[in-house]
Amino acid sequence: LAPSGTGAAPRAAAPRSATASSPPRPAIAEAAPATIDDDREGLAAGGRCVLVIEDDADFATILRDVARETGFACIVAQRGDDGLAAAARYRPVAILLDINLPDQSGLGVLDQLKRDPQTRHIPVHVVSIADYAQQALERGAIGYAVKPVLHAQLVEALRQMEAKSLSRLRTVLVVEDNAAQLESLRQLLGADDVGIVGVDSAGAALEALQTCTFDCMVLDLNLPDMSGYALLQKMAEREEVAFPPVIVYTGRALGRDEEQALRRFSRSIIIKDARSPERLLDEVTLFLHQMESTLPPDRQRMLRAARDRDAILEGRRILLAEDDVRNIFAVSSVLEPKGAKIEIARNGREALEALARSEGSTDAAIDLVLMDIMMPEMDGYAAMREIRARPEWRRLPIIALTAKAMRDDQEKCLAAGANDYIAKPLDVDRLLSLIRVWMPR
Repeated sequence: LAPSGTGAAPRAAAPRSATASSPPRPAIAEAAPATIDDDREGLAAGGRCVLVIEDDADFATILRDVARETGFACIVAQRGDDGLAAAARYRPVAILLDINLPDQSGLGVLDQLKRDPQTRHIPVHVVSIADYAQQALERGAIGYAVKPVLHAQLVEALRQMEAKSLSRLRTVLVVEDNAAQLESLRQLLGADDVGIVGVDSAGAALEALQTCTFDCMVLDLNLPDMSGYALLQKMAEREEVAFPPVIVYTGRALGRDEEQALRRFSRSIIIKDARSPERLLDEVTLFLHQMESTLPPDRQRMLRAARDRDAILEGRRILLAEDDVRNIFAVSSVLEPKGAKIEIARNGREALEALARSEGSTDAAIDLVLMDIMMPEMDGYAAMREIRARPEWRRLPIIALTAKAMRDDQEKCLAAGANDYIAKPLDVDRLLSLIRVWMPR
């Protein structure tokens, strides 16, 4: 059991299962006991520690030792649920996170950490054998390393996260040529611990980037001297220019090719509308690793509204390939109230037919597939292999629904073409997290 007297509040109730007959799980009040020797027993209240979420015992031990060498106490969790509970209880100054965890995807864990006001400010560095860098960085990870990792890289990652957690003043570069819009962004994003540097041209932005290191950059695409995309290209070409996380904030509708090109450089793209200030505030506070509880009450309300809306699901079409009527009902009852449109296929063959019907139709295009594995006529493995064999579907996000969270099942799903996986009985929060991670933006 975790030691008493840490001073941290217990974690909120665990998310309910999406299987209609399953009872709700009890609240997670404490992190699970460590199976790898760590420092939780001797950790004083408010003690500074690093949390390692890694199921490989040998590598977790290496990460623990590096954390200790760098002067931190270390807590080790080998499952995603245990890592989330430990993060809520011990409030570490930094988290080292693996992607391939036995109970859930590390990307889902990252999303849950960043949607919780109590943990979203904690810097997370991902260390994994799989390369999901773009997805992790878009969800707010501070860095990404693909195994094998050098000792010096781990030390540098910890020092970078420590500096981020200790930093009191953050600086945002806003590139916007409309004076009224720039002033609105100053009012929205500025705070006692956040300085706003506003410039009205790409040339001025390059000068500012050469003289100062910014924590985040908000960029309009329509600038007087060059386009925002051209500015990003110049930033990438110049070694002397620091490249902060970039949020594109534009009033112009983007084509698919233009959006894909921008995503090479930017962490987020927001189209200006009535709800966009809330989304922008949410993204900026995420990349600044701001502690939400320290923000003014009106901004806390804006952040809650931005998260509650789950705008990324509004109007999106999800294909659910599933033959169990209880799971169809459970998933539909979770996703449809959030604005998603659900199309049902009872086996892999029907899933392929549904995708074929959606081709060429902007109204009926499928944005994401939830693929059950065990289905009659054509199972999920065969269906995913067929999907990936078609060039037009190779980038279509697929989340596999597996019967059990076994390493072999996970590896088979990924080999067949799944982007990620989730085990049954389906957990609502985990499912929503993975959909948010993989839904095209």
